[in-house]
Amino acid sequence: MSQTARRPRGSSPWLQPWARRSAARGLGLALWLLFAHSGMGLAADSGAQPAFVATLLMEAETGKVLSETEAHRRWPPASMVKMMVILLTAERVAAGRASWEDPVRVSAWASRMGGSQVYLREGEIFPLREMAQAVAIASANDAAAAIAEHIAGTGPAFVDLMNQRARELGLADTTFRSVHGLPPGKGQEPDITSAHDLAQLARAVLTHPEVIVWSSMPEAPFRGGKFRLSNTNHLVRWYKGITGLKTGFYYQAGFGVTATATRGDLSLIAVVLGARSKRSSLGEAARMLDQGFSTYRIVRATEKGGRVGPPIAVSGGEAAEVQGLASAELRLVLKQAEARQPQVEIRVPKLLAAPVRKGQRIGEVVVVSDGRPLGRADLLADRDVAATGWIARWRTWWEETGAGE
Repeated sequence: MSQTARRPRGSSPWLQPWARRSAARGLGLALWLLFAHSGMGLAADSGAQPAFVATLLMEAETGKVLSETEAHRRWPPASMVKMMVILLTAERVAAGRASWEDPVRVSAWASRMGGSQVYLREGEIFPLREMAQAVAIASANDAAAAIAEHIAGTGPAFVDLMNQRARELGLADTTFRSVHGLPPGKGQEPDITSAHDLAQLARAVLTHPEVIVWSSMPEAPFRGGKFRLSNTNHLVRWYKGITGLKTGFYYQAGFGVTATATRGDLSLIAVVLGARSKRSSLGEAARMLDQGFSTYRIVRATEKGGRVGPPIAVSGGEAAEVQGLASAELRLVLKQAEARQPQVEIRVPKLLAAPVRKGQRIGEVVVVSDGRPLGRADLLADRDVAATGWIARWRTWWEETGAGE
């Protein structure tokens, strides 16, 4: 009979340390429920308290924020820190500095991780791909620790890489202190981030298709099918268009989720922090996604390098016209009411004077709704057009005959 990542069965000796750690954690968490209501802890359940610490809905490709509540409030993400573990791993593979088939050896430290895990034993070896799947699907703390040591040598060294990448991504609210997101021990500080930063981190993760395949799977085999990885994000079992991505929980942090979904050409990211139950965190994420899909749509006015408008006449040149090319994709997230009647205005001169250089700005394309500009992109010339006339002909003769030497 197979096992799941969260509910092991049997009396194998290698499960006994987990049982002892779980009992200790259970006692600690029970005491916390009775006595601990510090400033970092989740507020007691009462009608006067907000249901969530922070929420945010973002369009994934543009990063446009569609709705938010306390989006920059700093809060422990719990296991959602593992999105950075997965991102760094996927980026390393994409850069050719690692392979998904690389063998990853489990250290004693990694084997002792508590919480969600796949019960790795010291000395075991698994391909990097299987370790990453265990993190993405089952939120395995031991697999995250093994990956960290494999890439950086030690857990602390990998945390340094996590914080460096966070700075590069502009995650100003974020400080990572662990590779797993477990509650901090005595004298330690928790991982800290915000709903805004988690959404931006999710945007980066979404650029790696293999990770999205894994995080959208309800379950997957591990240890050759003897063990089942069960996805902690239950939205993958029922929400239409869900693509991932990660949940997190410990008592002081509450329940959180970063959920991603795509319908048609609209991709959304919903983040919930500090919910009182897993059901409410997933329900709020689903509600925000529903609202986003029913309220917004995508308008694509241009594609980068695409032809825009008719050719533009050129006077005094060797060619009679040039074509305008869009300098960038003009992709707008508009409310349904706005998106019904957007107007695309092409603003270029009626006539250009030669010479014209390829890539020269010759105008712009602007999307307008109700007289209000919603977005714009430059139009660039698609070719060089040299000037003609007696001066140009004289310069050509001078250069070709070498008369100036």
